[in-house]
Order: sequence, then C-alpha cells, then structure tokens
Amino acid sequence: MPVSRRGLLAGTAVAGAALAIPGTASAAVVVGDKVGPDDARYQDLVLRGQNRRFVGKPDYVRVIQSAEDAVAAVQDAVRSGKRIAVRGGGHCFEDFVDSSDIEVLLDMSTYDAITWDPQYRAFSIGAGAILETVYKELFFGWGLTVPGGGCVGVGVGGHFAGGGYGPLSRKYGSVVDHLYGVEIVVVDARGRARSVVATRDNEHRDLWWAHTGGGGGNFGVVTRYLMRSAGSSGRTPGESLPKAPAALRSSILVYDWKTTTQAGFLRTVRNWFDFFEQHNTADSPYATLYAPFILTHTSAGQFLLSTQIDAAAPNAAELMKAFNAAIVAGVDPKPQVIDVGEGPFLHTTMERSIGETATPGRGKYKAGYLKKGYTDEQILAMYRGLTDSTYTGPESSVLLIPYGGKVNTVPSDATAAAQRDVVAKMVLSASWATAADDAKNLAWARKVYADIYRDTGGVPVPNATNAGSYINYPDVDLADPAYNTSGVPWHDLYYLGNYPRLQQIKSKWDPRNVFHHKLSIEPR
Repeated sequence: MPVSRRGLLAGTAVAGAALAIPGTASAAVVVGDKVGPDDARYQDLVLRGQNRRFVGKPDYVRVIQSAEDAVAAVQDAVRSGKRIAVRGGGHCFEDFVDSSDIEVLLDMSTYDAITWDPQYRAFSIGAGAILETVYKELFFGWGLTVPGGGCVGVGVGGHFAGGGYGPLSRKYGSVVDHLYGVEIVVVDARGRARSVVATRDNEHRDLWWAHTGGGGGNFGVVTRYLMRSAGSSGRTPGESLPKAPAALRSSILVYDWKTTTQAGFLRTVRNWFDFFEQHNTADSPYATLYAPFILTHTSAGQFLLSTQIDAAAPNAAELMKAFNAAIVAGVDPKPQVIDVGEGPFLHTTMERSIGETATPGRGKYKAGYLKKGYTDEQILAMYRGLTDSTYTGPESSVLLIPYGGKVNTVPSDATAAAQRDVVAKMVLSASWATAADDAKNLAWARKVYADIYRDTGGVPVPNATNAGSYINYPDVDLADPAYNTSGVPWHDLYYLGNYPRLQQIKSKWDPRNVFHHKLSIEPR
C-alpha cells in the first residue's frame, strides 16, 4: 500500500505501484561539467529536492560519477571560496542543500553502482544510490538486505550517515551496525581536497565512527559506503549482510475518524505503546514485526495501522492475529481489519513503501525518540492536534514507528547514533501544496509538537520517557529559543553524550568548516 512522501504515510492513499524518482542526469553527461542556469539540465538538477519549501539557486551543479570527480569538484570550489552542498536522494527536510547561500551543488544521483569489493571484503554502494536500487541489487544478486528505510526513493547518502532505520531494524539493528567503511572527500587545513577510506578497523576509525549516526553534510563528501555487518569477516559476500526474508505477512487496520472518540483514540494508542514496550527485546518472537501507526488529521477521514512480519517466523499468522487483537482490545467500535496475506519479500516491500511523487509539495517535520510510551496527556495532545477543526491537512499526520529490539543491544557510544534504549520514534509532519499556506501549516505543526512536549520546554528533552530526536529528521526549530525553551541545546537532543567526540572529529577532518549547514556539528 504505497503512499505519498508528502504525507509521510497518509491514511487515505490508495493501493498502486510505488514511483521511484530516477537519477536526473543522463548517461551523456560530460564528467566535470559545470551545469549553470543557462544549461538545459540545470532546472531538473536543482528541482530534485522533495520539499518545495526550499529550491536553491546555486551558481552551478556538478554531476559526480567518481571519487576523482568529487575531489576535483571540491578542490575547485574551495579554491574559489564557494559554499558547497551535496545532494543524494533529495529528501532533506530542511534547506541544508537548497539554502540561498549554496553556490556549488554536487549531485551524486548517477554514482550508484553496487558491487562486492574484494579489497575491503564488503559491499560497495555508490553514495548516489537510492534504497530501491540497494534492495534490488542485494536481494537479486545475493539474497541479502540491509535494515534501511521504508521510503525506497531515499538516497543512501544521508540516510546511512545519519543512522538510518526501517522495517527490519528491530531484527537487525540500525543500518550503521552494518557500515564497515566510507570513502569520503575531505579538505585539510591548507585547503587541499583528498579522498580517504575510513573503516571500523583502520587508522581512520574516528572518521568511520562519525558516519555511524553523525549525519550528512558534516565532514566531507561521501562517495561510497562499504557495507559489512559487525562481526562478519567478509570471507564471502553471502555471509556479510543479513539474509532477506523470503516473504512477508501483512495486515492493515483502518480506523474511521467519524466513530473515533477521544477515549477510543487514547485506548488505541496506549495499546500500541504497551505492546511494543512488552515485546522490545532482540530475541522476541515479534522481532520482525513492523507496525507504523499512521495517525492522519481528521480531515483525511481515516487513519491506519500498517503491519508486516517475516512470514517464516514461527507461528507468524498467530503472532499477527495476537498483535491485532492486542491493539483493538477495549476499543469500540473496532477498526476494519484487512488481512493482506503473504507476499514475496521484495514485491511486498516495494508495494508497501512510501512512494515518491513527481510533484512534491511543501512540508515541515518534527520528531522524537521514545524510551517508553507517551503519558495519557501527551496522547491527548496528539488527539487535540489531529482533531483541530480550524486546520485542514489530510496529508498531515503523527507517525508512530516501532523501534528498539536489536538496536538496543549496541552501547550508546559504540556508534555516533546514541539512542540505544528506545522503543519507538515519533514523526510529526505537516504537508501542503502552496506557499500561501506556509504560515498556517507551520503554526499547526509547531503548536502540536509544543503541546506534546509542554512539560519539557517544547522539545523531547532526554528523561525517563524521551531520548531526544533523530538527525535524519532535522528540525531547525530545535536550535531556536522561540521553540526550544528547555535550555537543552539542539545538539544534545540529537547526539546525547556523543556530541563532544563528534566535535573533535570535525576539527580534525574539516578544520576549515567547509561542510556546514544550520544543524551541522561545530568544530571545537
């Protein structure tokens, strides 16, 4: 059941095939071209971003097809004193790529080859690859996968570096738990660009660590990711990454807003939180269960719970039935339960992915990690926002995502992705079409988020319930004292205790602060 990226997972979407956005540069691109505003390719390249609130106007774009291309492009920009940004899949939620001060845009979309690298005994994935390409190549070639995201049009460039996750993370951990190394173009104190390979076991291990959750756009231009699971020797490709399921069993619960009361909503969401708190260990029979709850605004008419589980899990059908029963317990009237049945792994993954749109809208996204379920008052704050009759946003939502499991077996400082004691994530999204509606949609998103976190200064300050936020869902409001009144700086919300170490690595590898944005790591 694909749904639009604009609404993250809008409950009113209809079934159909997911549309992935292909690379926009053709095979005829001359390596090294500076694609300026007068070039026919320019508009397609600058409009690849999926949030139309931000459209950049760089002096030129360069299409990167090798590490050598990236070194030359970065060196030229540094020599000219021009501000650089990098685009992979185009899914940055803020204007880190499309800011008005970006002068040089490096487009990675055609650098997307996926091969086995015998030198590093790891899979080499070009930083321009999108998840659809990764899933297909790994699965069809070797029967393998990585626990990446459910939006198959997302590029690996930022997704991997920020600590990506997805439907298989409760079973296999964060995607960075399978990151062996990065090939990255960095700039030294003298302004010299060079390509470095940093792995978990070579002399540049600190730079590898920074890319295990430090986020994109901080240290240099990643050109390749080397993927090999922690604990694997890489002796053969087939044992180097997780085996993909053969099939997935799926169901959908559809709720009608017309018959959903405040009490029914509270009980429903509490049931969801209670279930995942009780089944959050890596060895749980529910480790492969993924059930994002897509709580769309009442103007959508419905909201839904989309569930899948590895069909090969022992008693998978009974587990799915028991889960659905736990979710609807005490809820009246009960939602419509649609048993989708079993389907092949890759086909089902593509069918149920968050689809792209050729006409992206505008959006604002805010997020939080949860160590346990929200309080009743926080759930009611969600309810008030989603039933606000003064606001119309059928593609706006609060998305609750199960997390934890295998993720929680890794120490907080073993990777830069520090949140390792969590049960779920929350993503609040406001989605709309025109600039004229910016103010009211931004106001709605900010009000709902502030209401959810009213007891902690309007943001998810780490405590017994909260574990900060997720850098791949960047929100510049967290750095604005008008919206973050907690006194806790934005970087502590994203990185917890790992931020000082990230600062040291930043100072070492990007001493001139060539690579920066509104929420970038600050050199020490």
